[in-house]
Amino acid sequence: MASLAFSATRTNVLPPFSDWLRNARDDAIFGKSFLSQKHRSRDLTIPGVASKLPAVSVPPPRKETDAGGRRLRAWTSVRQERWEGELAVQGEIPLWLNGTYLRNGPGLWHLGDYNFRHLFDGYATLVRLHFAGGRLVMGHRQIESEAYKAAKRNNKLCYREFSEVPKPDSFLSYIGDLANLFSGASLTDNANTGVVKLGDGRVVCLTETIKGSIVIDPNTLETIGKFEYSDNLGGLIHSAHPIVTDTEFLTLLPDLVKPGYLVVRMEPGTNERKVIGRVNCRGGPAPGWVHSFPVTEHYVVVPEMPLRYCAQNLLKAEPTPLYKFEWHPKNKGFVHVMCKASGNIVATVEVPLYVTFHFINAYEEQDEDGRVTAIVADCCEHNADTTILDKLRLQNLRSFFGQDVLPDARVGRFVIPLDGSPYGKLEAALDPDEHGRGMDMCSINPAYLGKKYRYAYACGAHRPCNFPNTLTKLDLFEKKAKNWYDEGSVPSEPLFVPRPGATEEDDGVVISMISDKNGEGYALLLDGSTFEEIARAEFPYGLPYGLHGCWVPSN
Repeated sequence: MASLAFSATRTNVLPPFSDWLRNARDDAIFGKSFLSQKHRSRDLTIPGVASKLPAVSVPPPRKETDAGGRRLRAWTSVRQERWEGELAVQGEIPLWLNGTYLRNGPGLWHLGDYNFRHLFDGYATLVRLHFAGGRLVMGHRQIESEAYKAAKRNNKLCYREFSEVPKPDSFLSYIGDLANLFSGASLTDNANTGVVKLGDGRVVCLTETIKGSIVIDPNTLETIGKFEYSDNLGGLIHSAHPIVTDTEFLTLLPDLVKPGYLVVRMEPGTNERKVIGRVNCRGGPAPGWVHSFPVTEHYVVVPEMPLRYCAQNLLKAEPTPLYKFEWHPKNKGFVHVMCKASGNIVATVEVPLYVTFHFINAYEEQDEDGRVTAIVADCCEHNADTTILDKLRLQNLRSFFGQDVLPDARVGRFVIPLDGSPYGKLEAALDPDEHGRGMDMCSINPAYLGKKYRYAYACGAHRPCNFPNTLTKLDLFEKKAKNWYDEGSVPSEPLFVPRPGATEEDDGVVISMISDKNGEGYALLLDGSTFEEIARAEFPYGLPYGLHGCWVPSN
């Protein structure tokens, strides 16, 4: 498709942007801030020229293109700390789409001449797409975590990231680092994984360390400060993907000492987590990794993967192929089901071995009398293949030779009986060839959270590839998939936004950000029903690949 002209200046077609922005702000098009009066009084400025903002010194890549001839910016550091401006739109943005899409992810993978190893190591970059009246304003900004600020100040790594460990100056400093590891002081607060809007309107960026919970202003992307939990539950880590609705916040706290998980709830307007119940692990020296988990209307589903946390690997200065985890197939795989109301465990079943980062959704199966007989939980499952973790090294992502090296994945469907049976099922919900045997980064219509649903949106694969490279609409009733594909490009997580007042599950739009083979990037809107493109808007320059996002509607 032909390239679009980018403009952050006035045109003869649109009214002066500064006037429009002033009116938009006065009319609360950009939404109300839930911050202090000090933050409320700050003007939202839209610089018109990207080069006026602070730059990040990015070393040039060793090769202009990879082995496949692509010039992807997806795996390179962001060009500057922040930028904001209006984008020229090709196509039509639905007038009902009023709000802000926020996407979080690692965006800075180097310090000076030192390059980080892994996709998950990078310092967090927030990207903002604000939709109002058929127009689109884009901005991005680094999250100012303590880890990021210390790295900038000292020009070196100062906290433990996913695969990176600060290099000790001496043996005594190494001993001190170990002590800080056990206390949590040396763990990163680099909140580079997800971003959620709480029921009270606060927006929080998250990663798997509890200290990496950071409040941001969704209008300016300014870092406001740490989200401090007011309870005494302690712990160092939690699920990077909590379940967040307008009425509650649910998450899992792995217990690394006495292997198990606390299931906790936090109500809107508070910072206090309250324990619903505890799940004890069935096997293994440590709890399994819980990057995400699903819920139904009445139950919390707690996965216990054979991919388990490993203290020995965490202590090593150089990463193993499984990083801070260890594979324990002899300890088997389990899934637990907890009642939200009572905290009681209503089912624990053994299931085939599995590896998953992301659950899609779960729901309750009922018999003809309305009794719940089973829980169905869907996830992006990697066929119990742990190599997916090491495939996400940046050198692998930057060196694509046209070979089919992406490990296979499927929509894994757990069926967990509630009749006391010790065994559950794990099968493919549809033929994996429908989506190219690649599957990750998924979203659904939020109105169907915890309920029986038909559609999901995810990233699939067009082979050969080394990373998911399609946007895919899954029809779990018809067991079919529709795939959007731009040759040589890498799309980020598709987020589904339902049309207000819609009665059909797929009535809405799908938003994604694309890194194209020419080194540029663009925002993409697809019709949720037809999965056809309805609009796109080119960025001023290519952005790094991002992970997860959320939708903040305008009031």
